[in-house]
Amino acid sequence: MEGNAANRQRDAVTRLVFEPMRADTGYMLKMNRRNLLKSSAAIGCASATVSQAFGTVFSGENQSKDRPGALTPPLQGSIPVAFVISDGAVIIDFCGPWEVFHDVELPNREGMAFHNYTVAETLQPIRASGGMKIVPDYTFETAPSPKVIVIPAQNRASEAMLEWIRQSSKRTDVTMSVCTGAFVLAKSGLLSGKSATTFHGAFTAFERQYPDIHLKRGARFVEEGNLATAGGLSSGIDLSLRVVERYFGRETAEKTAYTLEYQGKGWMDPNSNAIYAQATMPTAVGGHLCPVCGMAAKPGISSNYKGKTYWFCMQEDKETFDATPDKFAN
Repeated sequence: MEGNAANRQRDAVTRLVFEPMRADTGYMLKMNRRNLLKSSAAIGCASATVSQAFGTVFSGENQSKDRPGALTPPLQGSIPVAFVISDGAVIIDFCGPWEVFHDVELPNREGMAFHNYTVAETLQPIRASGGMKIVPDYTFETAPSPKVIVIPAQNRASEAMLEWIRQSSKRTDVTMSVCTGAFVLAKSGLLSGKSATTFHGAFTAFERQYPDIHLKRGARFVEEGNLATAGGLSSGIDLSLRVVERYFGRETAEKTAYTLEYQGKGWMDPNSNAIYAQATMPTAVGGHLCPVCGMAAKPGISSNYKGKTYWFCMQEDKETFDATPDKFAN
């Protein structure tokens, strides 16, 4: 999409709210890299040092409603992870978690720890953010039953997608959204009465549309039962590392982060997004915020109502305002 990350998320939010890799390429290169890492004693020693520095090994001792404990991996075989995508799927939202799950190394275990695949309404190529073309691996009718579902920000959620998420989540260990993928999960009804978070620029829109969901501002991710929601963009990497930790322990998650050269520590502290707890600050059009979604407004998109000018970040928001101005004017 155009512009920066905030613009991409704004587009995804607008379409979701108001329209209510294949991994085969480069696979051999990836496997060569993985084999090299496996054979490197230096990496192993360094990973052990990192593990000691970060603290104790994960256990279920601190299990609670909002901090669920360990998950039980299968004795053999890979954990199936389904990435639910449609046009406009934001790349970092699903590619970040994809790489995390793909890079998990388990000593004395054959095969991959996780098996990643994409699922969409059809097998027709979709255009992800920035124009990347992706051919889905499966349709909702043919996809294997997942144990983990990843829902990134995307343009729209069809009823077929929502029903597949509802039914599949009855058997998942974790169904997780990233960024404004929380709108998809919320629209499925699974988050009703529960806690969640989303992209900081979408807080206002999320609270307005889903008042029955407790929005946690300033959370890197939120877990409740088998549902989990991450904040914006890179937060999905942290939530994925947290899922790895729940399955295979902290040391494995630390080694995975080390392999990725990922130095963020947000996966160890779900409340580490405090900087985003405050409302979005105006950055455009003289400091005006869009009254519909709460994000920074753009020049040239405005409406007059009762003698006051209101500015919007997208034409769709203006149209929504014009339809029911009393709902947004205050």
